[in-house]
Amino acid sequence: MARLPIIAILAAGTAFTALPGASATAQNYVVLVAGDCGTAASRVVSDTGGQLLSAQPSSDGQTCIVTVLVQGNGSERPRKVTVRVPM
Repeated sequence: MARLPIIAILAAGTAFTALPGASATAQNYVVLVAGDCGTAASRVVSDTGGQLLSAQPSSDGQTCIVTVLVQGNGSERPRKVTVRVPM
């Protein structure tokens, strides 16, 4: 987890430097995320007994969107479950 502050500092530093060939009207955006989705994804996989398909931070930076594949019983097809959980 020590890498996250370092990455945030580097990203913040590069956000304010102009790239060669970039126009004067180009804008750079830095999104600082409070945490990562790893813990949230692990919790969802554990709770559902499913298989992780994807985990990504939402646009608000406070929640994660986690998608898992949950096996049905016997002849049922697996179902895809998407949940939004706090980071």
